[in-house]
Amino acid sequence: MSQIGAPRGRTCSRSPRSRTLRSVATLTSAVLAVTVLAGCSSGDEADEAPAAAQDNAPAARDKVADGGTLRWAVDALPSTLNSFQADADGTTSRIAGAVLPSLYTLDARGRPQRNADYLESAQVVETEPKQVVLYKLNQQAVWSDGREIGAPDFVAQWRALSGRDTAYWTARNSGYERIEKIERGKNDLEVRVTFAKPYSDWKSLFTPLYPKQVMGAPNTFNDGARTTLKATAGPFLLKAIDRKSSTVTLTRNPRWWGQPAKLDSVVLTAVPRADRAAALAAGTLDLAEIDRSTAERIALALRDARAGRNGAQAALAHGPGSSITPSKALKSWALANGSDEEKAAEVQAARTKNQQAIAVYASAQDTLAKYVVRKSLEPAYTQLSLNGESGPLADERVRRAVARAINRQELAESVLKPLGLPAKPPGSHLALAGQAAYADGSDALGSQDTEEARALLADAGWVPGGAVRKPADAGTKAGSEAERKAAEKATGKTADKATGTKEYATKEEAAKEGAQKEGAKAEGATDAKKKEGSDTASDEGLYIVGDDKPGERRTVPAPAAGAESATGILAPAPAAARQSAALLARAEALDTGTGSGARAALPVSGTDKGVAGAYAPRGTAAPVTAPDAARALGKDGKALSLRFVLPSGPGSESLRAVGDRIVRMLDAVGIRTEVTKVSDESFFKDHVASGDYDLALYSWPASAFPATDARPIFAKPEPASDGSLLVEQNYSRVGTDRIDQLFDQAAGTLDEEEARELVRQADARIWAAAGSIPLYQRPQLVAAKADLVNAGAWGLAGPRYQDIGFKKAETSKGAERNSRTP
Repeated sequence: MSQIGAPRGRTCSRSPRSRTLRSVATLTSAVLAVTVLAGCSSGDEADEAPAAAQDNAPAARDKVADGGTLRWAVDALPSTLNSFQADADGTTSRIAGAVLPSLYTLDARGRPQRNADYLESAQVVETEPKQVVLYKLNQQAVWSDGREIGAPDFVAQWRALSGRDTAYWTARNSGYERIEKIERGKNDLEVRVTFAKPYSDWKSLFTPLYPKQVMGAPNTFNDGARTTLKATAGPFLLKAIDRKSSTVTLTRNPRWWGQPAKLDSVVLTAVPRADRAAALAAGTLDLAEIDRSTAERIALALRDARAGRNGAQAALAHGPGSSITPSKALKSWALANGSDEEKAAEVQAARTKNQQAIAVYASAQDTLAKYVVRKSLEPAYTQLSLNGESGPLADERVRRAVARAINRQELAESVLKPLGLPAKPPGSHLALAGQAAYADGSDALGSQDTEEARALLADAGWVPGGAVRKPADAGTKAGSEAERKAAEKATGKTADKATGTKEYATKEEAAKEGAQKEGAKAEGATDAKKKEGSDTASDEGLYIVGDDKPGERRTVPAPAAGAESATGILAPAPAAARQSAALLARAEALDTGTGSGARAALPVSGTDKGVAGAYAPRGTAAPVTAPDAARALGKDGKALSLRFVLPSGPGSESLRAVGDRIVRMLDAVGIRTEVTKVSDESFFKDHVASGDYDLALYSWPASAFPATDARPIFAKPEPASDGSLLVEQNYSRVGTDRIDQLFDQAAGTLDEEEARELVRQADARIWAAAGSIPLYQRPQLVAAKADLVNAGAWGLAGPRYQDIGFKKAETSKGAERNSRTP
C-alpha cells in the first residue's frame, strides 16, 4: 500500500512546452478529456469487430422541421472557449464543434473522415526529403466576419501550439511541434504544411481550427478566447453566455455555406447530473445524458402511458400513493374529521402533504412519458488502475495476480446487461470495438484464473501465514529493493525502476533467461544475477502447499536449524515462472513477428494448464486449520492489503457496485482490500493524480489518433530532481522504455497499417505490464424528446449539428411545424 509521506508522482509534462495536462476527473458520468486508440491483431479483425449501434433517431433532412430551439443539458458552463487550454472541458468541445471548423470528424466506427464543408481534399503529396501535406480548402469557407479561411489561420495556430513561444499557455502541442513550415499553395485555397519529421497522425491537426484573431497573439489566446470568440465558422454562431441563467446560446449562422442548420438556436443549459431527473420532469430540457435510475424512471412512465395510465393513476400504482390501502385511507379520513382537534390537524397536514406529493409525481410521470431513452456504448472504457509506484503493486507479479483474479466478463455484464447493451469487455487499452486498430490483445496477460493468481502471489513471496512470520534473512526478500539494487550492481542490468517491469534487450536474451528459469535447480533459485537479467518471476517468493497434485516439482534443502517454521518450503510454481517469461516473449513476438512466436500465439492460461501452483512432495501433510492471521497472505510479517479508493458521490453508485464485486474477487485469491470512499471533488485530484491509492476505478475516452494521444497515458514515468516521478497522465505509474519506443515509431511512420501494428504491439506490452485493466465500455444513456431526431446516443461518432431538429408534424394536410419554443 502506498505510504503516507512518500514522494508522489507529479502530473506535469516532461516537456516545458506543455505546462499543464488536459485531464478531467471521471467518476460515473464523465471521462478524462484525453484521447486514445489501438488493438492487437490484423486489420481484417478490426474490420470485423462489432461496434455498438448508434441510437440517435436518424432522419433525412426533408423530414426535419425548420426552426425551433433545442435545450441541451451540459455539466457546467465553460471555463474557457479555447480547446487548447488546460481547463477546457466537455462544454468547450461541444461549443467548438458547433461554431468552429473541424477538418476531420469521426464516423460511426470512430474513424476520421474528411469534412467536405471545409476540405475539398487533404493528402500527403511528398515524403522525401520531408513529409508535405497539401490541404485544398472549400472555396466557400469563410469566417463569420467574411474573411476566407486560409493559410494565415493555419500559420497562427501552428505558432501558438508549437511550443516555441512560451508566452502561449497551451495545454497540449502534440503534432504541432513536428511542423517545420506552412506556406500558401498555388492559390489562397491551398495550404502546404511541411513536417520536420514524419507524422502519422497529421489528420488530428487543425481541429478545431481557430481564426488568426484568436491564435495570432498570446493575450488573445490566453485571455481573450476564454470568454468570447472574435470570429467563428460553423453552422452556428456563439450568441451569448449568460452566467446568471447558466446558459450558452448558439444561433444559426447566416454566413454558413453548407446545408443550413435546421434549428434556429441551441441553448446549452448547465444542469448537474443529480438534478437532471427533476429538470426533465419539469419539461425544461429536450436532450440530456442521464444515469440509470433516471432512465428507469422514464421507462416506467412510458410503460404507464402505453398501458393507458395517466400520471395520477401511476402515482397510486407505484408512486407516493401506492402505500395507501382502503383501510389506511378510511382511518386517515376518520382521524382528520375526528373530535381530537390536535390529532385531526396533524393528520390533515399529512394528508395535504401526501396529496401534493401525488400531484407532483403524477405531473412528472405525464411529462417524462414525452421522452425516450436512447442508448449506446460511450466512446470510453472504465478501467481498474493499479498504482505501481510503491508497495506490493510495485511488483509486476502482484499486479498480474490482481488482473488474473478479476472476472472482467462478469463485471461488464453486471453494468451493461441490465441495460440491454453489448457486454463484451474491451480487449485493448487503446481502441474500442469498431475502430480501425481494434483487436483483442488481452491474451498477452491471460484471462481470469484463480489458481494462477495465487501462484503469482506465492512467487512474489505473499504466502499463507506470512503476515505473522518474520523474514529469515532481511537481505533476501522477494522483490525487495535491496535485492534489485544488489543484482543490478552485480550484473550491470537495470529494471524499469518506476514499475518493476523489466524489458529484454533481445529475443535471444528472453529465450535464454526463460530456459534458465524453467530448468533451474533449487540450489540456483536464489541466484540474483540470473534473476535480475530477465523478466521471469523471482525464485525468492517461496510458499507452502499441502496438497498433492500433478505438476512439475522442485526440492530445496531442509530448513536451517532455528528456523521459525518447521513446515517444508518449496520453490515457486513452475507455472508462475514460465508465465512471467512467456508474457514478455509474447509481447516480443508481437513486436517482431518472429522469434518465440509459437509460444506467443498461445494464451497464458493454455500454456500453464496443469501446473497451477507449487506443490508439496508426496506425503506432505496438509496444513492444519490456523487462525485468520496465519491463513492471511503476507510476507515478512506484513499482511497483503491494498487501498481501494472509490468516489462517494450520489452519481457513483454503479462504480461502487463494481468496486464491491472486485473486492470479493480479490478476496477469493487472498488479497485483502481497504476500501476508502472519498468525495467526488477530491477523488481524482487528491488521490488518483497524486498517487494516493493502490486501486482505483476511472475511465479513458477513445479517439482515432493513438500514437499521439495514448503516449502520455502510458509513458514510462521519469524521476524528477526532487525524488518524485514525472508521470504525465500515466496515473498507474507503470511503463517501460519499449512501450514509449513503439508509440514513437507509430507516430513516425506514414504507413497506416504499420502504425496500427506498432500500436497493437504497444498494447500487448501494456497488458503484460498490468498497470491498468480495462473492464467495460461505459454505457451512454440519453433522454430525448420523442420528436427530436438526429440526436441522442451517438456512440463513437460526433454530432452533425446542422441536421439536429424536431421531426415534422404528421398531419392530414401534411403541414409541418416550423417553430418550437421551450
